[in-house]
Amino acid sequence: MINNDWDIKLENEYEKTYFDTLQTFLTKEYSEQTVFPPQNQLYRALELTPYKEATVVILGQDPYHGVNQAHGLSFSVADKKAKFPPSLRNIFKELSSDVGVERTDLDLTDWAEQGVLMLNTVLSVREGAAGSHRKQGWEQFTDAIIKLLNEKEEQVIFILWGNDAKKKTELITNPVHKIIESAHPSPLAVRHGFYGSKPFSKANAYLEEIGKAQIKW
Repeated sequence: MINNDWDIKLENEYEKTYFDTLQTFLTKEYSEQTVFPPQNQLYRALELTPYKEATVVILGQDPYHGVNQAHGLSFSVADKKAKFPPSLRNIFKELSSDVGVERTDLDLTDWAEQGVLMLNTVLSVREGAAGSHRKQGWEQFTDAIIKLLNEKEEQVIFILWGNDAKKKTELITNPVHKIIESAHPSPLAVRHGFYGSKPFSKANAYLEEIGKAQIKW
């Protein structure tokens, strides 16, 4: 399904009743509604960042629900002509302030290809209806992904923005891992601890400590 080592890691999840129910729900939704991301990009975060290569996790909530935005990577936007989401704009402001990178490309595929798992807790959404695919089984699936990452013997850095993401700290019990958390980059929360949180330099510092290549943000 994903065509890398995630398939082996997740094979037990694929066989569970909730996952079968989720697939039935998705088949119906995609046939009757406009749903993002495109169905062939649902698992793109896992496709681009194999289990063995995942060194950083940026955890989002559910995908953007506007046209030509979501493409399977948290916070990333597929189309240069699409609307620039406020959360991503704020992420770029912090990126500039933190490590001096002035980024204009809204597509974060290059991060994913460097080992940054760009994961949402829910992997699909109806057009114009934020949160519309919550409590359909995605949360159980993505919790399983976090638990599998927690089992890794090598350090994984979890970047958790906002309350939904912070709730996942209870799944990260392995002391070898690092957690960087702050307020969400959304306009409502950004000034309550996201600006100045320096997640990009902190992540690279942790990578440097263990001799890993830093992320080219």
